[in-house]
Amino acid sequence: MARTMWDSSVGKKTVMAVSGLIMLLYLVVHMIGNLKIYFGAGEFNHYAHWLRTIGEPFMHYEWTLWLIRIVLVVAVVAHATSAYQLSRRDIKARPSKYVHKRPRASYATRTMRWGGIILGLFIVWHILDLTTGTVHSGGFQEGHPYQNVVDTFSTWYGDVIYIVAMLALGLHVRHGFWSAAQTLGVGSRTRDRALKATANVLALLLTAGFIAVPVGVMTGVVS
Repeated sequence: MARTMWDSSVGKKTVMAVSGLIMLLYLVVHMIGNLKIYFGAGEFNHYAHWLRTIGEPFMHYEWTLWLIRIVLVVAVVAHATSAYQLSRRDIKARPSKYVHKRPRASYATRTMRWGGIILGLFIVWHILDLTTGTVHSGGFQEGHPYQNVVDTFSTWYGDVIYIVAMLALGLHVRHGFWSAAQTLGVGSRTRDRALKATANVLALLLTAGFIAVPVGVMTGVVS
């Protein structure tokens, strides 16, 4: 049954919707946590340490964090795989391009694929920068996330990469949230306006909330 569900377009769209909502929930929590940087190094570093001790003493150090990471990896892989396979099916079903573009398609809809690629590349860079420190500028300091964040956004390329990715995220969330609601059967004529408004608000808040961190460093509010 699971195989049959996965092989169908409806099944892949459902996987995309559920995995997308899981990532959206994480993004909201992650954004709120990021904004704690405005309360100073002590507060931000304490928050980062708390993430590694969630569930203690029942859970060992970092176990809960690793469970969250595993769920996110599964969600990202499932989302990307289903999106790619649906895209290939769409191309096979329509080998030649439409003569006229659909006028009602929004900018976010037309850029969903490129936005997904940008976000995928950003995730890799973000992990290498602030988790492993592989590409981090200024010398990565284990256990000092506040200073690491300041170092990253003290470089022009760190700001550009992050801001471009967050703009892509906003467009992706704006269209993806509404699409997920339709796929899961939540959408209707009476709810469409509310769902689109919610998608717009979520996209705006997430974009502004994430970009507020590099802006804080660039303006010297966070230093």
